[in-house]
Amino acid sequence: MLDKLRLIEQQFQKLEEKLYDPETIKDIPKYEKLLQERKELLKIVSAYNDYKKLLEEKENLTNLLNDTDREIRDLAKEELENLEKKREQLEYQIKLMLLPPDPLDGKDIILEIRSGTGGEEASLFAEELMRMYMRFADEMGWEVELMSLSESATHGVKEAILNIRGKNVYSWLKYESGVHRVQRVPVTESQGRIHTSAATVAVLPEADEIEVQINESDLHIETMRASGAGGQHVNKTDSAVRIIHIPTGITIHCRDERSQHKNKAKALKILRARLMEAERNKQSKEIADRRKTQVGTGDRSEKIRTYNFPQNRVTDHRIGVSIYNITDFMAGNIKPLLENIRLHYQIKNLESPPNQEE
Repeated sequence: MLDKLRLIEQQFQKLEEKLYDPETIKDIPKYEKLLQERKELLKIVSAYNDYKKLLEEKENLTNLLNDTDREIRDLAKEELENLEKKREQLEYQIKLMLLPPDPLDGKDIILEIRSGTGGEEASLFAEELMRMYMRFADEMGWEVELMSLSESATHGVKEAILNIRGKNVYSWLKYESGVHRVQRVPVTESQGRIHTSAATVAVLPEADEIEVQINESDLHIETMRASGAGGQHVNKTDSAVRIIHIPTGITIHCRDERSQHKNKAKALKILRARLMEAERNKQSKEIADRRKTQVGTGDRSEKIRTYNFPQNRVTDHRIGVSIYNITDFMAGNIKPLLENIRLHYQIKNLESPPNQEE
């Protein structure tokens, strides 16, 4: 760890020199990029400086253990015990900082929400989840584009597909994939009984054309007249698009835009994300088979969270944390829980790092 920290410190010093170079300052894009790199390295370098001071202090206190004055020796021993706890905590924080970042963390995402068991109540819950993520995205300063929406008879959501763009979107939302369960009295329930319903969430990192190449010959494309809101337009124009990826059977249906071209572009964007996710899942399964234990997270069949309205409680089952303000949570204030979840998986990665061959 210390060898790696020394290398980072040297890298930081070289970066500082570049930033003061007049030629670098003239190149604004390059200068801004180097500033961002400096910002990231500064966190580690500052922690390393604190760690070096702590080790120096520890050495001084260790020398005092041989002092002729017993009172000084006792004080030094007590201080050393406190210092050792600080060292362990700081060392742990540094190890977390040194974990290699997920190369997908900076990507935009395709967020898919589908109603599950529970009929109309499940579709109403899926609609609330969609609004929750949209409010959170707004709080984070991200852009949200509705790619596809299929509503239920009660104006709930059968399926919603969102494209969320911004800084580190995937990093924040990648652990939201799975089954979200709700427990409450539905509006249609006349006897006040609590029902359990569910919705599934899938978070897919957006893939560009270079990362996932699609052959036109692998696609079966159908056009049709859009249905739903839109007045007379939907009855006159074949703007809706259905794309079937023949090798995998993945089917994408987009109808929300009035332009067939725009609907096709949206459908291809969703298809690329799903194909990349399928490849990542395949690789994860191969790794899991070699380890004989399941790795990673995001299994869509996994129940990850319960929203219990009568108890005013949201519980994330993976980390065993409950929040007792469900109204605030559904209003988009989900960042504190997401921070805990991210830390949980960082610690898991630290405790059981992947094998080098993987």
